[in-house]
Amino acid sequence: MGRHKKGRCVRKNKQIDSKEPDDIVRAPHSFVIHRGLPGDHIVELTKDFRRVLEPFTASALKERKRNTIKDFVSISSYLHVSHMCIFSKTELGMYLKLCRIPRGPTLTFKIINFTLARDVISALKKQMVFEEAFKNFPLVILNNFSGAAGKDEDNKDNVLNGDDDDEEENDAHIKLMATTFQNMFPSINITKINLSTVRRCVCLNYNPADKSIDFRHYAIKVVPVGLSRGVKKLVQAKIPNLAKCQDYSEFLTKATLSESEAEDDPESHVTLSQNLSSRGNHAKGKSAIRLYELGPRLTMQLMKVEDGLLDGQVMFHENIHKTEEEIKKIAKLREKKQRLKEKRKRTQEENKLKKEALKEEHKEKSLEGIKKKQEMLKKESDILMRKFAKESVQETQQEDDDDEQYYRDEVGEEPDKDLFQSKSSVKRKTDYTPNYKPKSKKMKFNNDGKKPKSKRVKFSNDVKK
Repeated sequence: MGRHKKGRCVRKNKQIDSKEPDDIVRAPHSFVIHRGLPGDHIVELTKDFRRVLEPFTASALKERKRNTIKDFVSISSYLHVSHMCIFSKTELGMYLKLCRIPRGPTLTFKIINFTLARDVISALKKQMVFEEAFKNFPLVILNNFSGAAGKDEDNKDNVLNGDDDDEEENDAHIKLMATTFQNMFPSINITKINLSTVRRCVCLNYNPADKSIDFRHYAIKVVPVGLSRGVKKLVQAKIPNLAKCQDYSEFLTKATLSESEAEDDPESHVTLSQNLSSRGNHAKGKSAIRLYELGPRLTMQLMKVEDGLLDGQVMFHENIHKTEEEIKKIAKLREKKQRLKEKRKRTQEENKLKKEALKEEHKEKSLEGIKKKQEMLKKESDILMRKFAKESVQETQQEDDDDEQYYRDEVGEEPDKDLFQSKSSVKRKTDYTPNYKPKSKKMKFNNDGKKPKSKRVKFSNDVKK
């Protein structure tokens, strides 16, 4: 047999035993899945949304139709998963559910329109997609989610008239949306953050007019400002084209601007506090921030907020508004259902305990029955052995009696007493095999080492005759 070599998988499995750092464990992780009617667009949109949430999401998650939400919730604690995003497709349209695991709340958004990442990138003139940008989590930028920005003139009139309850409810669900979006991504410590790791950002804009939310995903590029085009190429370690220049100094002093520099907004210029890994960006130097869209694009509207995980009391609904009496009635029905559920659970547990007790009792009875049966079989075997021994003795006696009678009939005389008893004793002696060995005869020698002479018995003449 040859020596068995360890494969790659065996060597890689050593990483499982290593403990993760606390900042990675505490960071919010997420599952992104899809449900409902099948379709290519919903599958691609799910994959694009996973790319947005990288690296703290299951990018290669394989889901099946038979997998339920409970399956994902049951393993979420082992993988430190705190949020779940569910894309669902119905005949009316597509929806996105954002759930906080394990107890809620659940926010349901209706997707008004969307654009896949591949379509967004193909429509751009200048594209910037690189894998290193997805190794770190993105920044979250929220706009118009403060609640005060959503107040228009009509809402101000309602507040003056005393109708401020609806306004508080609107502010509550807007704040809940803002906190949900913020908690889906790790928090940032401004004093300790490394600016070189900030490569992406997620922008969410709330439109108070139509109550829609615009979701955008960008890549961030930092470019030095205040340098000519030629110097910038040299700083960024690019090979310049000197074909149109007569002298190298002409290339450096040429004051031509690129299209991107002409489009730069002065508001995008910032003073850096750290040295960046990209060339030309130094601390206390001015640089311009440029955004390149990565996709996907989503325009959605909040439809419903539930208290639990895909279940529970409806805290907000966009289309259905209920009175206080209806809300109380629904709460009573929910309490009644909860009691029935708990009662059923108790009865199930009691039945389970009874079944286990009956099972143990049946087991004990069956073991006692097996012991009794074994004892009965042992007694029957002893009785049969005794009976067989008696019958064998009777048969031997009957055979002896038959032989005696035969002797009387043939010879006409009474047989001797030891004549037929000796046969049985002879048989027994022949059947018996001794369990000892005969002793070997040892030769006796004299003191001189010679054999002793055989002693002959001398008979007298009378005996010989």
